[in-house]
Amino acid sequence: MLPIAWQQFIVLGGILVLFVCIYREWIRPSLGFLLTVLVFVILSIITPEEMLSGFSNQSIGSIVLLILISAALRKNFQVEAVIESIYKFGRRHAVLSYRSFLFRMMIQVAVFSSFINNTPIVALMTPYVFNWGKRNNISPSKLLIPLSYATIMGGMLTIIGTSTTLVLNGFMLDYNIAYLNAIDLLYIGGAVCFTGILLIGIVGHRLLPDNKDILESFSKNKREYLVETILEHNSPLRGKTIVEAGLRSLKGVYLVEIIRSEETLSPVEPTEKIVENDVLIFAGDTENIVELLNNGRGLVLPKPADTRNEDKVNIMEAVVGTNSSLVGHTPKEMKFRKRYDAAIVAIHRNGERLSGKIGDIQLSQGDLLLLYAGKEFKDRVDLYRDIFIVSQVKEFLRPNRRKVTSFLIVALAAIAMVVFGYFTLFVSLLIIFAIMIALRMVSINDIKNEIDINMISILVFSLAIGQAMIKTGSGDLIATGLLNLTQGFGTMGILASLLVITTILTSFITNVGAVSITFPLAYSISNSLGVDGMPFYLGIAYAASAAFLTPIGYQTNLIVYGPGGYTFKDFMRIGLPVCIVYLLTVLLMINWLFADVL
Repeated sequence: MLPIAWQQFIVLGGILVLFVCIYREWIRPSLGFLLTVLVFVILSIITPEEMLSGFSNQSIGSIVLLILISAALRKNFQVEAVIESIYKFGRRHAVLSYRSFLFRMMIQVAVFSSFINNTPIVALMTPYVFNWGKRNNISPSKLLIPLSYATIMGGMLTIIGTSTTLVLNGFMLDYNIAYLNAIDLLYIGGAVCFTGILLIGIVGHRLLPDNKDILESFSKNKREYLVETILEHNSPLRGKTIVEAGLRSLKGVYLVEIIRSEETLSPVEPTEKIVENDVLIFAGDTENIVELLNNGRGLVLPKPADTRNEDKVNIMEAVVGTNSSLVGHTPKEMKFRKRYDAAIVAIHRNGERLSGKIGDIQLSQGDLLLLYAGKEFKDRVDLYRDIFIVSQVKEFLRPNRRKVTSFLIVALAAIAMVVFGYFTLFVSLLIIFAIMIALRMVSINDIKNEIDINMISILVFSLAIGQAMIKTGSGDLIATGLLNLTQGFGTMGILASLLVITTILTSFITNVGAVSITFPLAYSISNSLGVDGMPFYLGIAYAASAAFLTPIGYQTNLIVYGPGGYTFKDFMRIGLPVCIVYLLTVLLMINWLFADVL
């Protein structure tokens, strides 16, 4: 076995390399955590049993169950009907309309996020917030960051609101430490929600960008993206399939739609035959339009007298997720059309003008895709879970009244058992989920679709990394250094520095990763000081959720990143003051609650 000093060096070095690789997007987070833990196992720093112990962790099981239950609630209940009430306020005056909506929206989503996982809340709310902004001539960029931030803050009102507190409770359970107190979370969470929402509502609109709506820009500049052509009666392409006509391999131009009389064919199948008077819609860069029109194919631009209503072009909008399997691959490699029954019309990447054929562009997380969607598009999105739809009208199931009543009775009873201490959270969630399966509110396909292997991997392996830090004394090493640097500032100074470190980590990796790294520090610091560790555990819980500085720190930020047309600077500009107020509020509340310790 390696000397302990070498083990400490390897653990700290491995975490640093992991941090850099994830920040630079050289590797997917789930793979990065796996490889780091695998190195620790190979070098006998931790055992295989310790590596896999997270799979039996009740908190991780609770997170998975919460996600599945949230998905079942979205499927079986008209949650959107409740959300729609948000959009009935403030339409008489532009400023009042915006602020009234902003406060109402942030307060409501904060409450929702306290008992429903915040990622599906943002995915569900984004289309409504986006469309409300368009209807009221307000840029969605003025609304979507507040949406994400409010769900992050609201998630810290309760233990079940975010994975941060659930994972931290798992650590504390492993080390026989008392759980986080629900009342403490409510006090601190209520304070940060109040100050954060107030800050954003009063001065945030001045710090939020006024980005142009990508769909509005697309509508006003169709010629930059879409090339509309008509097949002449003497065209040599008439009667040929798309492949035979050579329209599948055009340079810089891509066939996305055929309009035939009143019928629209989209996506266009390779075996589709072209007939006279077909209107062919191409997407691509303007440099290749002349080549398209002057190569003897018999394709011409439509006459000015054409009466088709271009405003009726149906464009779906979706954003590529953080752990999407599309990241790093081209649409052609992933057979996007066949996979989603949709053709990519254009890709928006943070205002960057992308060149080349759309099918050959490597997709990145946060890319905003403009799509022509087929009939099966929505089902395919639900199946693969690689992209989030941000502009689509959804249909909702209506379960029968008896089923709803039965479910609500059992769910309320299970929750009551948690409140009165008869069951653990995991057991209660398991009961609720079992009832959902018995009532056929959840299917096997639903479970397959909602289980995120990447997220579970990060959760499990982050616990193993935390175990390695504690086992090798790496946490003690950093804690000692931190104590030496901050000893002149007292216990509050140590706590403040720990919060800053955690916030920096969560801004560039994940909240779970940040907790897994800083929990051993908090544990070692409290032991070194000989004080109750609860203020430190609460501190890192809130700091790990302070993912306001970058779009990559939290999934909800990434969901709104593309639709809002944001840049990293946009998040830093609004996120820095929000983060400062948030952390100061946390410190003041912890100092008030634990004055005898601090």
